[in-house]
Amino acid sequence: MKAGLSKEFYIESRATHTDEIWGDRGNPVYPPAKKILMEHGISCEGKRAMLLTESDYDEYDYIIGMDAENLRWMHRILKTEHREKASGEKIPKDYLDRRGEKISLLMDYTDRPGSVADPWYTRDFATTYRDVVEGCEGLLQYFRDSGAL
Repeated sequence: MKAGLSKEFYIESRATHTDEIWGDRGNPVYPPAKKILMEHGISCEGKRAMLLTESDYDEYDYIIGMDAENLRWMHRILKTEHREKASGEKIPKDYLDRRGEKISLLMDYTDRPGSVADPWYTRDFATTYRDVVEGCEGLLQYFRDSGAL
């Protein structure tokens, strides 16, 4: 699973809602999610929820969500409609193939485009973990195929 490319990437995680953020301090990783990460040797110590902000649009090359609701909120927070009017650039917002676009869904980089299974509702953190791994592997392959790596 490890590709030895961690120095090639700067990755952050952001929330699209304040559900897990109280004042200026976000909650740590949800315990069942933390457990499955630990089972796979992935540390999330010190990680806390942080809110996506409009300035993140210019800060990051790719902004990748987990599901359609994330995608809608990402477009609102990042003010993509305003950016389109200012630049004339078309920013895809629908459920079409968004591979390689600035804003996309993780599963767009797999053979199963759509949403990552949401463990908040299913409590199935193993399936979510598998979806995320599959999406990350697909994203990495996209970077390789496009010559970005």
